Amino acid sequence: MLAFPLMNTEKIRYAPVAEGDRIAHLDTLRGFALLGILVMNIQSFSMPGAAYFFPTAYGDLTGLNYWAWHLADIFARRKFMTIFSMLFGAGIVLMHERAEARGRGWTGLHYRRIWWLLVIGLLHAYLLWDGDILVAYALCGTVMFLFRKVRPGRLVAAGLLFLAVGWGLMLMAGLSAPHWPPESLAEFNAQWLPDRETIDGILADMRGGWASEIRHRAPEVLQIQLFFIPFNMFWRAGGCMLLGMALFKWGWLQGRGRTRSYLAMIALGLLAGVPLTAYTVHLQETSGWAPADSFFVHSQYAYWGSVLMALAYIAVVMLLLRAGVLGALARRLAAVGRMALTNYLAQTLICTTLMLGHGFGLFGSVPRIWQTVIVVAIWGLQLVWSPAWLGRFRFGPAEWLWRSLSYMKRQPMRLDR
Repeated sequence: MLAFPLMNTEKIRYAPVAEGDRIAHLDTLRGFALLGILVMNIQSFSMPGAAYFFPTAYGDLTGLNYWAWHLADIFARRKFMTIFSMLFGAGIVLMHERAEARGRGWTGLHYRRIWWLLVIGLLHAYLLWDGDILVAYALCGTVMFLFRKVRPGRLVAAGLLFLAVGWGLMLMAGLSAPHWPPESLAEFNAQWLPDRETIDGILADMRGGWASEIRHRAPEVLQIQLFFIPFNMFWRAGGCMLLGMALFKWGWLQGRGRTRSYLAMIALGLLAGVPLTAYTVHLQETSGWAPADSFFVHSQYAYWGSVLMALAYIAVVMLLLRAGVLGALARRLAAVGRMALTNYLAQTLICTTLMLGHGFGLFGSVPRIWQTVIVVAIWGLQLVWSPAWLGRFRFGPAEWLWRSLSYMKRQPMRLDR
């Protein structure tokens, strides 16, 4: 899948996107999405993985802790990752269009970028955090690249088809659950609603240091990569990438859509997206968080609702940028977006240092409401440090490394004065 095309690219001289060629709306939207992703990821950093999908599996779920979980689940879960996936697809089209405008092919460069993103993702997943998304994006990027020349209408159809496949696979798994062998169903229930002994073992591993963290993390990462990515993540992320390609070709992600189209999408998000997502939460709570039903069946309303809400979020950001009311915040978000890979990895480094045993060992002891406080603090840090860094350097540290490896040439780092 990752093989390079049979073409000679030795004489083609590639160069990273220059400052004047960047699209500010995309950078701002990427920064917005990157910060929003942390609202959900903090739960995975802070508590046993089951608590991400089943909040009753671990931790207090009353009072402010309940509302911290409830609001995050409705307004953040899947939404920001959906936006980020759309932007990844848009980036593929953007780079293709710029290469064509310069009379240069860039297939080899794309696959080098994807290869190194895969390497970075594997290191991130196995050494730092099992919630990594980079591996899934790299695998999707190998396929979605093939759609770069497709017309927008067909991209939308293909994107919806990809989304429908992921949705259908999950739904069929849930509907088949009553027919599973009893031992398989019991094992599934024990995985997502672990007993006290299992929880204590997870806490000990994640508070124990690098060796115990990796010993616990490695089989979970392998399971995600062998089963969850091909079964669900590939289809959902890939479908969103295709939608992002179409929206970019229409100019919608660059703020060039008609005002009424943005308003219509906001209305659709409010009138359909929010109710579908809230209905998922209602079904899960009233069922007592029955694992198979909650994971596979009930969640499918939010599966579609989150796409509508993500599009509504994009529309809101586009209208705010068009109105010019975000001011300095827009510039800071754009800086965060230009350093998205660096900031994504930095979120992992900060949170794992706080939570895991190789750092301060707070894993399992931070209530949900205080997790929210940590999120806001990291937002503030990244909104300050990103523009400060880019005031002196061309790229974030991770972007510089990724680009240097992809272009097979050390890239200039400091800005020319």
